[in-house]
Amino acid sequence: MNVKNLMAELERRHPGENEYLQAVREVLTTVEEAYNKHPEFEANRIAERIVEPDRQFTFKVVWVDDKGDVQVNTGYRIQFNNAIGPYKGGLRFHPSVNPSILKFLGFEQIFKNALTTLPMGGAKGGSDFNPKGKSNGEVMRFCQAFMTELWRHIGPETDVPAGDIGVGAREIGYLYGMYRKLALENTGVLTGKGMTFGGSLIRPEATGFGAVYFLCHMLEKEGMDIKGQRIAISGFGNVAWGAAKKATELGAKVVTISGPDGYIYDEAGLNDEKIAYMLELRASNNDVVEPYVTKFPGSKFFAGRKPWEVKVDIAMPCATQNELSGEDAAQLVANGVKIVAEVSNMGCRPEAIECFLDAKIPYGPGKAVNAGGVATSGLEMTQNSQKLNWTADEVDAKLHQIMGSIHKACLEYGTEPSGYINYMKGANIAGFMKVAKSMVEQGVI
Repeated sequence: MNVKNLMAELERRHPGENEYLQAVREVLTTVEEAYNKHPEFEANRIAERIVEPDRQFTFKVVWVDDKGDVQVNTGYRIQFNNAIGPYKGGLRFHPSVNPSILKFLGFEQIFKNALTTLPMGGAKGGSDFNPKGKSNGEVMRFCQAFMTELWRHIGPETDVPAGDIGVGAREIGYLYGMYRKLALENTGVLTGKGMTFGGSLIRPEATGFGAVYFLCHMLEKEGMDIKGQRIAISGFGNVAWGAAKKATELGAKVVTISGPDGYIYDEAGLNDEKIAYMLELRASNNDVVEPYVTKFPGSKFFAGRKPWEVKVDIAMPCATQNELSGEDAAQLVANGVKIVAEVSNMGCRPEAIECFLDAKIPYGPGKAVNAGGVATSGLEMTQNSQKLNWTADEVDAKLHQIMGSIHKACLEYGTEPSGYINYMKGANIAGFMKVAKSMVEQGVI
């Protein structure tokens, strides 16, 4: 495999799809050496096949708002690779959604799902619909219209969507209700469902919880403990909430959250009341964090700024892609950050990652750190297929085990001669190898 030539061809075929091209370049660059030790990969053109989605669906979504006006949005589903199991990946409802972002997310999902040790392929989907400011009725009508187009392409052994940005428990409920009506069956075709109709305990917390479990393994490898560590978290949604909740429970001090309007610095650290308030902020659908300072005097709000300027031991980006720049990374390194655990998908820009690697700061990539969410979705699928529910302790124990296995795989492929752990390289190679070997064994299809 020649990454330069392959990327040049991809750029020719997919001009302007920057997020997708960025994700592909990152993975191929880190796996190139290992890939070229397997002539059977090149003979089967695995690299050329794995970077292209199996198929992409684009469809219009027509719905009626509360004023009776007809609205039109665009819906997507990218089924990327199902070599090791059914397509699996979230749905994102946000104005920024476009094919490039969904292809980057779907590509990353292939290897993230492979790392979980569960039989799941990679996919992603969503719409440019914005739930912000919409009534429950409008969200319901949009979800029903969206599923009217999507349902024929998904199924419990074909493609199992989940939630993502803009798609929480409410949206999953409406989507599943319409799927059930159209398909005339009750199956686990969506994950993140409510507990009354097939959901799994601790699924809402799983991405954040799993990220902290992975962080604990990173700390342990460096001879440290999470207790007393100062942590900067970005975002204030479901993922940030879960990470803040588990980190605080384990004795860390979370001092920041953030939103599109700026960030909150709370020197006292988050506690149960403050973490619960994060859910209230999210439920307001206003996408702002400034009201936190009114609720909790002593905290400070910094408008239009990011939390990476705060002096902390650990940084955990939890918001969205490319949120942490090279300048942010340099500031964190200058302030003595010990570990960076990327919880959002591709949350760090390439120059930020390079900065951390050059400084020999342990950097955990999103496909490893945040895999607890899709892992627990996989556990939800298992419970659905068995027609039963496990206890929270049972699910949590399996999540612990999975995050430990992912960390072990990163060590196997990412330990450098100096002893430094290149988690990005380790995660990419471990996930890629599993999928590539499966593709070879199944023939050219």
